[in-house]
Amino acid sequence: MYSLNNRLLTAASALLLAFFALTVLALDAAFKDTGLRGMEDVLDARIITLLAVAETGEGDSLVIPPDLPEARLSHPGSGLYARLTDGAGREIWRSPSSVGSSVDYGPLPAVGEHYTQESRLGQDAKVLTHSFAIEWEFADGTVRPFVFAVAESLDSYYAQIGRFRQQMMGWFLLLWLLMLLALALLLRWGLRPVRRIATEIVAVEQGARDDLGTGYPRELEGVRRNMNGLIASQRDRLRRYRDALGDLAHSLKTPLAVLRSQTESSRELDFTVLRDQVSRMDEIVSYQLKRAAAAGRGGLGEKPLDVGEVLAGLQGALGKVYADKNIGIKVELEGKPLFFGDRGDLTEIVGNLLDNACKWCTAEVRIEASSLDEAETNRKRGLRLLIDDDGPGVAAELEAKILERGGRASSDVEGQGIGLAVVREIVAGYRGNVGFSRSPLGGARVTVTLPGGA
Repeated sequence: MYSLNNRLLTAASALLLAFFALTVLALDAAFKDTGLRGMEDVLDARIITLLAVAETGEGDSLVIPPDLPEARLSHPGSGLYARLTDGAGREIWRSPSSVGSSVDYGPLPAVGEHYTQESRLGQDAKVLTHSFAIEWEFADGTVRPFVFAVAESLDSYYAQIGRFRQQMMGWFLLLWLLMLLALALLLRWGLRPVRRIATEIVAVEQGARDDLGTGYPRELEGVRRNMNGLIASQRDRLRRYRDALGDLAHSLKTPLAVLRSQTESSRELDFTVLRDQVSRMDEIVSYQLKRAAAAGRGGLGEKPLDVGEVLAGLQGALGKVYADKNIGIKVELEGKPLFFGDRGDLTEIVGNLLDNACKWCTAEVRIEASSLDEAETNRKRGLRLLIDDDGPGVAAELEAKILERGGRASSDVEGQGIGLAVVREIVAGYRGNVGFSRSPLGGARVTVTLPGGA
């Protein structure tokens, strides 16, 4: 398993290395070019010096005096060489330093122009040559062209480049290492929240803490919220299964005791009692299975459901069930509300509430669905459902009762008193709430609020 810290550090070091390599190449090229330009300027100055000491000789020629301004021109093998030629390239003079050496000064430039090139001196040595062509006017008015040329060994130039490269590589290597160290420290500091969240997840797995703590940066806040939502969802689901099994076992004790007493009695079996107890057991099992099967609030990976699609399906189904009552079931959507949770849970909530409204209404049922603002939930967008009917409504003292298992507003209307209890259980699993009020249609209004989950 690779380390995110090491991966980022390796990528950053490779990027820095490539950047420094390009920088070194650019600086090296710039230094070499600057060095050559500097040598050209120096050689040009040496030509000016030779021009200053040149004297007119016999036969319209120039003479360079033996007392040269640059001492190196007087010593063979000194690394500095010079010569003077006429316009045709015939050599008139060359410096004593050129004895035993043959320098290629290149082609003759035109009058008033310079020519510079790198040339070889012997097999290995390299020199930089610089030539300048002039016209010299003699006392009798005659004008003749001459070419002054100088050459200087490049050994000192290359030695200087070598020292520059060595120093530059040393400084850049040190800078690279310092920047890598700084990046390592920055990555360690920057990835501290990631290591913290990994440590807290391990602690949750080991039971050392209940959820992930707070104080994470904005980029990880969503991860923390989703992980806590997933943890809470799993715990709620496990709790519901345990509670449902416990409640099922407890609720079946009385009907089973009645059945046992009937079968163990010497009297004739009372089938009415048996039927009542079997029916009661069926209701208990049905309720507990629905309660345990509720998926609970949406966790990670839940795709948002189109609420309008679910409502349209239930509208058509209940319209057929209550076709004999000729009920008008109206669905109103504000925008495109979404539900972040299990499709079965939403169907169970809306189905039970609409079924209840259809049972109690006179002729009209209306359901409105809208999204909760994110500011209200501080999470994903939630859902608000309003179910209205034109029936008799719900008395305030009965509101709590009808949300309990087996609680019914009246025995005159068919039902087992399970539907609203299941709705309450499912809505509670989503950290939502169910409320009753008076409907504009004259009957009951049921308001369901479902936060959007983590």
